[in-house]
Amino acid sequence: MQNKSFKAVLEIIGINPFVFIPEEILDTIFDDSGKSKSPIPVKGTVNGQEFQQNLMKYLGEWRLYINTVMLKKSPKRIGETIEIVVEYDDSDRSISIHPKLGQAIKDSALAAANFEKLTPSRQNELIRYINNLKTEASIQRNIEKIISHLHGEKDFFGKMID
Repeated sequence: MQNKSFKAVLEIIGINPFVFIPEEILDTIFDDSGKSKSPIPVKGTVNGQEFQQNLMKYLGEWRLYINTVMLKKSPKRIGETIEIVVEYDDSDRSISIHPKLGQAIKDSALAAANFEKLTPSRQNELIRYINNLKTEASIQRNIEKIISHLHGEKDFFGKMID
């Protein structure tokens, strides 16, 4: 796999800064990943800063969204030319489920069935939420809320902000 670098003008759609990916680099990423549907995991650098991100197709065009972790103050830098190196990322991005959450889901057939019906991003959101809690009491309390949510008893809006 060969790194591909290019310069691009930082643009914005809604509140999301992004750059377009040159066709030849996109073709290489499609070949390397074996797919041409989003999301496609990629890695690289923006102005020398390393990142992991997903390429997304939106309104018929492929975009690399540039968040503030990748580029400080990116929403205020629209129109700036930035240097990007990007390639397909074949690393394992799976997140380990907290053992207590995994056991609680396993202990309930309904919770397990409903967890499997969630989108992968929602599953990861719940897993990350529990993984980032600090105390055993808050972990247990929030696992109970998630199980209640998976039983259809109440909504659970726990979200982590990256």
